[in-house]
Amino acid sequence: MMLLGKKSKRSKEKDFIDQSAVSGSTLFSDNRVVYLNYTPVSYPFTIVYSCETETSNTAFIPQWYFLGGYYLSVEKSVLNVTFPNNLGFKKKEFYFSGFNIKKTADTDTRLSYEAINILAQKAEDLSPSSRDLYPRIMMGLEKFHLEGVDGTATTWEAFGKWYGDKILTGTTELPEETKTKIKALVGNEKDPVEKAKIVYDYVQKKSRYVNIAIGIGGWKPMLATDVDRLGYGDCKALSNYTKALLQAVDVPSYNTILYGDRYKSNIQSDFVSMQGNHMILAVPNGDNYTFLECTSQDDPFGYQGTFTDDRDVLVVKPEGGVIVRTKIYDDKGNTQTDKGSYSIDENGNLSGHIFITSEGSQYSSKSRTEILQPTEKEAHYKEYWSNINNLKLGKITFTNDKQKIRFTEDIEVSATNYGVISANKMIFPVDVFNQSKSNVKRIRNRKNPFQIQRGYLDTDEIEVNLPAGFSIEFLPSNFELKGKFGEYKTEIIKKEDNKLTYKRSMFLNKGKYSNKEYDEYRLFMEQVSKNDNAKIILTRN
Repeated sequence: MMLLGKKSKRSKEKDFIDQSAVSGSTLFSDNRVVYLNYTPVSYPFTIVYSCETETSNTAFIPQWYFLGGYYLSVEKSVLNVTFPNNLGFKKKEFYFSGFNIKKTADTDTRLSYEAINILAQKAEDLSPSSRDLYPRIMMGLEKFHLEGVDGTATTWEAFGKWYGDKILTGTTELPEETKTKIKALVGNEKDPVEKAKIVYDYVQKKSRYVNIAIGIGGWKPMLATDVDRLGYGDCKALSNYTKALLQAVDVPSYNTILYGDRYKSNIQSDFVSMQGNHMILAVPNGDNYTFLECTSQDDPFGYQGTFTDDRDVLVVKPEGGVIVRTKIYDDKGNTQTDKGSYSIDENGNLSGHIFITSEGSQYSSKSRTEILQPTEKEAHYKEYWSNINNLKLGKITFTNDKQKIRFTEDIEVSATNYGVISANKMIFPVDVFNQSKSNVKRIRNRKNPFQIQRGYLDTDEIEVNLPAGFSIEFLPSNFELKGKFGEYKTEIIKKEDNKLTYKRSMFLNKGKYSNKEYDEYRLFMEQVSKNDNAKIILTRN
């Protein structure tokens, strides 16, 4: 540690903590981390360190990046790489523009970069991932070595052929008893997709996910016979086991490598190398593929949700690898449809009943409420309807239609004093069930672009029963808003003296936008939020 150029502290090896580098969901792994738990007593300070790793594996050459987080400046970071000129060394630079990075050597056997005085970056809401903003270099070899196996990465076809022939071969053998069982389950079914549904259901009921990462275990699956016997495996093992079962009933399928995350990350299709952190299974379906998430015991067949959707992935076919795009959920297909009613009595108390139906990517987040404990469920809805003070939940019924991939919440609610009474007037927001909670922060002189990962379409139709003995003094006007970010519309229809129908639709476009458009987006969402909170005023007769 250095303060104003003077050494203030030197840490020894015994000061560092050595522990496993994986979470509790990992069954076993040889990955470990050594770290120093340092509490600074003054700022600024500089950390000076060097580290050395020795390995015979050249399949994964670490990326060079020095902005791994926010609020951290870099005084100096140096990359020096030496390599033989016959291994096909390659590199790809990302996002160097605007940063002080100098290339000091680039020859057939040597590569050097130097980054100097890189200022700390400030986090900004809705920014893309730091990997899509800040400098980094990917490196790889066309001829590499992985745990005793030589590999080739000249083209995706060659890489996929190597992976299939050298790593996956011999991993899909199954006991005859299991083959007989799965054939009996499939019966006389001829359609490959219907067969795959039966197999997928079998895997979901039989197995569970456990992470395994020992040696080549990061890429080589457990044997299908072991998964069959033990009933667990990681993403590679469960995908490979499902593949083995499908083979037994003559349905082809392909191991598929990708980056699994709610933030969409692509396999870099123009840089053939070891990439990805997750595996799923691709089942041919006409000219397309149905992708199976084999680690989930709950996902509907072919549903990708928000962990593997809309990104470039590597499908490993017998003839070699091919880059394809996973399922894209259309913005207007990511729907939430609300239908219901509520009543306000003469004391301002609310009682209501709502049906919330979610599809597309919205199914992914809503269907999780089905497995919540009662206390967690209550906390979830009190947060979701934080606009309703004194909320009390009544009967809650869920319907999870996995064939149509549609999740419905049937909920009874009540609340005291929802309508605020003052003298002879009562005031309350008309929109009870779906007020926008998008609090878009004001960011002066924003630097980063911003990104809406997934669009959606919410539509509401709610019957409102007003209390007897009151008349309407003020009713919010119908409102409509259109722009590049989406469309918003509300309408209030007066049915009878004490009955209204409230209609609302909110459509948001996914997309990447420049920093200069951020204020426009913030104002768009502010208008939505303001109108969602529009209030009706009643006068006591």
